[in-house]
Amino acid sequence: MSNFPKSITPEHQQMQRTKLWGLLGDLPDRDAPTKATLVRKTEQVDFFQEDWLFKWNGIEPVPGVFLKPLQVKPPFPAVLYNHAHGGDYTLGKKELLEGRDALRHAYGVELTKRGYAVLSIDAWCFGERQGRTESAVFKELLWKGKVLWGMMVFDTLKAFDYLAAREDVQADSIISMGISMGGTMALWSTALEPKIRACIDLCSLADYESLITQQNLDMHGIYYYVPALLKHFSAEEFNHLTLPRPRLCVVGRHDSLTPFEGVKSLDQTMRSQADATGYPESWRLLITETGHFETEYSHQQVLSFLSALQ
Repeated sequence: MSNFPKSITPEHQQMQRTKLWGLLGDLPDRDAPTKATLVRKTEQVDFFQEDWLFKWNGIEPVPGVFLKPLQVKPPFPAVLYNHAHGGDYTLGKKELLEGRDALRHAYGVELTKRGYAVLSIDAWCFGERQGRTESAVFKELLWKGKVLWGMMVFDTLKAFDYLAAREDVQADSIISMGISMGGTMALWSTALEPKIRACIDLCSLADYESLITQQNLDMHGIYYYVPALLKHFSAEEFNHLTLPRPRLCVVGRHDSLTPFEGVKSLDQTMRSQADATGYPESWRLLITETGHFETEYSHQQVLSFLSALQ
């Protein structure tokens, strides 16, 4: 590790994580105990399903769903699955089981068939947490010194903590993944939590300055914006926090949410930094000739990437 570029040494990364955490507003204590209530447990065709209700943020409970394989003995490698936005506030964690238009297939069955356990939670304003508008929640939290994205990230990292503490999960083999907003959450959770083993982010890699230059800021929801982020981090500096862990990033060349000129710039610096660490597998960019959705080819590449990690 001593031969790593300065931006990727553990010491520098920890300093950057502390700085990044400080931009997310007034957050609850991550070390406070979690109250987890099992709501129901059912056996499906391909997996066991557990529905949970977590209390850990001091404001509202967090519903979650945990899946584990039927035919494989624990402990399991695991995926922290982050759902997308898509303007569909009714879906939330159900995306894991039902899929969505931007996905080729729902990932729940696919992952458990490959021996992975999976946990997904409803983000603020989604699924069982819907009711108030995203804008109203953002504004109220901001008045109170909190940042909506910060609270979403906090819930996700607490979900990781819960997952890592389960006896039937391999704590050192947890992967964070998702598409669109879920891909952004996969990146943020991996950047902030060094114990996450790998990251898969689909349709979400964006260079912030490119979004400004191309006037594409309104392509992203209000949740996306963290006060003063660009005063302290470029997109390159932020993405360096996932190195040297394995990462697969999938981007559509014609996706206006991820301007391609910025993606090319990020690709160059990430590839260079990954090579410098001696872990070239810590950066793989797959470009598809599409917009904001997964293709069958990219879906199969995700599954291959997951298989290679086992």
